[in-house]
Amino acid sequence: MKSEHRHELKTNELAKWLTNFPQWAKENRTTIIYVSALVITVAGLYFWKVYEKNVVSVRERLNLTNLITQLSQSKPQILQAQAQGFDSSYNLLPIADKLAAAAQNTKNNQMAALALIKRAQALRMELHYRLEAAGEREIKAQIDTAKASYTEAINLLSNADSQTPIENRKFKNPSLIATAKFGLGLCEEELGNFEKAEQIYRDIAENSSFESTTALVQAEQRLNTMADYRQKVVFKQSPIKPEVKSTSAEPVQPQIKLQAPDINSVP
Repeated sequence: MKSEHRHELKTNELAKWLTNFPQWAKENRTTIIYVSALVITVAGLYFWKVYEKNVVSVRERLNLTNLITQLSQSKPQILQAQAQGFDSSYNLLPIADKLAAAAQNTKNNQMAALALIKRAQALRMELHYRLEAAGEREIKAQIDTAKASYTEAINLLSNADSQTPIENRKFKNPSLIATAKFGLGLCEEELGNFEKAEQIYRDIAENSSFESTTALVQAEQRLNTMADYRQKVVFKQSPIKPEVKSTSAEPVQPQIKLQAPDINSVP
């Protein structure tokens, strides 16, 4: 009986509320409008954010994939042009700029890090594939930019403060981190800093976080053949044309010739 009585009371209260609802709605019309508008706005923003996130994410992935493909396809194209006596290595620089923009525009740290690593590779490749040797200052500036790009990629994937030494950090994506660190080692080699390069390779080889990564194997190979790789950077004097006699007692400014085969097999 008590249960039936409670049910009857609830039914009566509902009927009473429905009867009075039109009057209540009329009296609170402004509040209802504001609340309804707020609910619709919040729901709309939520669904738009989800939609935009998915669409933007797909667009960013497609753009990055396209740029990486362009970078890979540029290698044989540049070599083919070289066989015909043309230097098209400069085509790598716009790709590097677009990769930097892709890293800047995405909110996905892993995508940004990958774009930065590929950007650094493009900058280094451009120097390696030139027909004529670049000047020492130009090489240093471009390699330093590549180093900064590799370092930024490491910072993005590190869950420690950027002030923490790289060797003491824990990483979210060991494979990308190892690749970026290996790239730093290559940069030091290209600048002639072989001791620094050797230390970077040793850090990779001794870091258990990098086990089963390609970069660890490459670092170990680099350490085992370090003496051979020291010959990869050649200082080459700019040739003097026969018809021009040099009257200056100053030595000719040396240039660095980075050999193309070194870039083909490493990141």
